Amino acid sequence: MVLRAVLGVQGLLALGLALAARHLEEWMSWVASGTVVTLSAVLLWLLLVCAGKRLLAQLSEPWQWASLLGLGALCSSAGWQLLNLAALEPSTGFRLISIGVAGAAVAALLLAWMKLRERSQRPADALAQLVELQARIRPHFLFNTLNSAIALVRLDPLKAEGLLEDLSELFRVALADATTVVRLDEEVELARRYLDIEQVRFGERLRLHWDLDPAASSARVPPLLLQPLVENAVRHGVEPNDEGGDVEIRTRRRGSEVEICVSNSVGRAAQTSGHGLALRNVRQRLRLMHDVAASFELSPSPGRFAVRIVLPI
Repeated sequence: MVLRAVLGVQGLLALGLALAARHLEEWMSWVASGTVVTLSAVLLWLLLVCAGKRLLAQLSEPWQWASLLGLGALCSSAGWQLLNLAALEPSTGFRLISIGVAGAAVAALLLAWMKLRERSQRPADALAQLVELQARIRPHFLFNTLNSAIALVRLDPLKAEGLLEDLSELFRVALADATTVVRLDEEVELARRYLDIEQVRFGERLRLHWDLDPAASSARVPPLLLQPLVENAVRHGVEPNDEGGDVEIRTRRRGSEVEICVSNSVGRAAQTSGHGLALRNVRQRLRLMHDVAASFELSPSPGRFAVRIVLPI
């Protein structure tokens, strides 16, 4: 959001100065000087708005607009004073008033954009939460797990106890606050519990491959990010095939980013085709949490299906 705000204001500055400049060299000189003012003013305004967001939220909307427009005028004036430290520009009364009005106008544009962005994300946020509830723990999975536990009670009580403990942990996380963030290693552990439950059901038909990078474990991710992906992998890559299938979970840290890949072998199609709710949900929650800083890619091929996620540390 900061990057978009800065680039937007710089674009307005460059366009406005291009209308007044007589040649390219003059335009470049004006843009260089104006950037000192606009860049420092926009960053200062965003910093102050972020620091005072709790106080601003308590004000009525007219007072919010008045406060932030006044703050925009002050920040633009501060940026002008910063420019004067490097180049002695004449500060006439008309120029100072123009800078203040321009700062207030840009603040109004930024505030209108932020409010519009918030309103546009409300339906998407609500849809993501709804789909998340639908994709958390499927009823057929609960039914199959309880049946497996019942069958194990007499044959292997310890294994049945472990199965129910894993199921309990899954539901504890599923019922937790969906607005929190968790560490990637916690998500991996939860996915491992889910796959341990499915291993009891499928036995040797479910072949798991883990390739985990310890350096990636501290990445922050939305809760229940991996569970829908590994559930899809089992449902579409293992369940429909008599010979079973392979599921691979891989994590890698690459500089300031973390790559997560969940892939499965592809055989016969599942008896019931999915609607893509889980994949859309994961994509939506990543966008809400990381915006353009995260990527979500599907890589279908004749013999394998992979989901690749890249997000910042």
